[in-house]
Amino acid sequence: MKRIVFGILAHVDSGKTTLSEALLYLSGEIRRRGRVDHGDAFLDTNRIERERGITIFSKQAVFGYKGTEFTLVDTPGHTDFSGEAERALGALDYAVLVISGRDGVQSHTETLWRLLERYNVPTFIFVNKMDLDGTDRGALMSELKKRLGDGCLDFAEVGTSEFDEAAAMCGEALLDAYLGGGIGKAELIRAIAERGIFPCFFGSALKCEGVEELLDALSEYTEPPKYKPEFAARVFKISEDERGARLTHIKITGGSLKVKEVISGEDRGGAPFSEKIDAIRIYSGEKFETPDEAFAGQVCAVQGLTKTYPGQGLGAEENLGGSLLNPVLSYRVRLPEGTDVHAALRSLRILEEEEPQLDIIWNEQLREIRMRLMGEIQIEVLRRVILERFNLEVEFERGGIAYKETISNIVEGVGHYEPLRHYAEVHLILEPGKQGSGVKFFTKCSEDKLDRNWQRLIMTHLKEKTHLGVLTGSPITDIKITLASGRAHKKHTEGGDFRQATYRAVRQGLRQAESVLLEPWYDLRIEVPSECVGRAMSDVIAAGGRVEPPATDGETAVLTGAAPVKKCLTTVRSSQPIQQAAAG
Repeated sequence: MKRIVFGILAHVDSGKTTLSEALLYLSGEIRRRGRVDHGDAFLDTNRIERERGITIFSKQAVFGYKGTEFTLVDTPGHTDFSGEAERALGALDYAVLVISGRDGVQSHTETLWRLLERYNVPTFIFVNKMDLDGTDRGALMSELKKRLGDGCLDFAEVGTSEFDEAAAMCGEALLDAYLGGGIGKAELIRAIAERGIFPCFFGSALKCEGVEELLDALSEYTEPPKYKPEFAARVFKISEDERGARLTHIKITGGSLKVKEVISGEDRGGAPFSEKIDAIRIYSGEKFETPDEAFAGQVCAVQGLTKTYPGQGLGAEENLGGSLLNPVLSYRVRLPEGTDVHAALRSLRILEEEEPQLDIIWNEQLREIRMRLMGEIQIEVLRRVILERFNLEVEFERGGIAYKETISNIVEGVGHYEPLRHYAEVHLILEPGKQGSGVKFFTKCSEDKLDRNWQRLIMTHLKEKTHLGVLTGSPITDIKITLASGRAHKKHTEGGDFRQATYRAVRQGLRQAESVLLEPWYDLRIEVPSECVGRAMSDVIAAGGRVEPPATDGETAVLTGAAPVKKCLTTVRSSQPIQQAAAG
């Protein structure tokens, strides 16, 4: 059977969940369509989602249509939860990008478009709310081509000479087919899969107009990827069920997975693990089935794995890289008076497994917990989740900008630990890495100097924590750390000794190095009336940013550029809100 996993993405209030309901209804998966504003949508299963009327957590539904088994992954549309949407991209074969016909392409729409390009996800476009006054199909089609690319084609025109001529301009293979007699279905399927063509559909999800045409196209113009023969899977989400059981959500990309099978891999710190699969669940809304085996092309949740994390590759699958969208604001967690801070930290670490971008840091000197958050809506939701799951009534105090630190020269850090009957010594080389590379760890230590088991232990200790810089205590990044040498005692060395020596070597190396403070910047896109363009450019420049020459479209001017987050939040006074596209 043909299996396709596709996700639905959109800017908030574009009608993404309404489209999901319409697709499930037309396929026969549900008998009655729910509504976000009524709090009964099939995929908005969480109580907070139903109360607020927005999608917060990605969910899935499985349905069949014309010989294809589809797995629909619904993702959050609000920018505060864009990390959840980005993590789901690693599980998708295709995506449907929903755009409001009344609002057109918005800033967050372009951010989602860049994410889809980065993860190489073939994309269909559904322009929703075309039943509202003021929508113009021709104008919207022109905007899609201008803002997203010439590969956006109106699939209502398939089979016409105008469509074939436009498609022929989207790639050499299509042009050859056109000149050789015509563009067929096979050429379109291949072009869509290679992100050369982006089929566009127009309609109203609320009235089920244009939705069946989209569903037919998803069945007719998609093809499953080529899967590996051996077991392979990618983790895209960690969650907890109502009984507190830890669930690892995976997309199987090769072979199959059986209950009681043992999975081996490395945890986030690089330590090897082998764990048994206790149960497999295939969810559809709140309900799930428990098969004995799941196959390539299926999305499932497995119980029994405790060392997994989002983006991790299992079996023959490789790990994904770091996220494109990252929080740039740091907050201090204020706990109720008398709370055991370490017990609270352990509880919050559970949330960090599910939402890695929280990046929870315990500052021993200040005795405080800090985390990174995207905005006010996420804060409200997180406060509620912590109260319901851990019975902790916390507050978040704005701590400022989430800086990072790196170094600009090569240094050696030496860590020595030798109290009574203990001994360990570690030598590390710290050197600058490529921008955006994060912290990478290597070893060039001879086993004649230090046994392999001690070297593995040192590497585990290097990866198990967030190392802080010496300028502001911010996390370090873009640094290569190489184990060069080390020493152990035959009688007096224990595992914990190398933890202390490793931490001291990193700290000593950072103190010797020339440290550099990295400030996050916003990518900006600002739409203002043409008469206000001068003021907007002045504001961006006053914020220490840079701006490109404006592009004028009628009475509106569009500015693109970048600015440092700190000054951007306090200086820019544009009449239009500035949307975060990415921060680095």
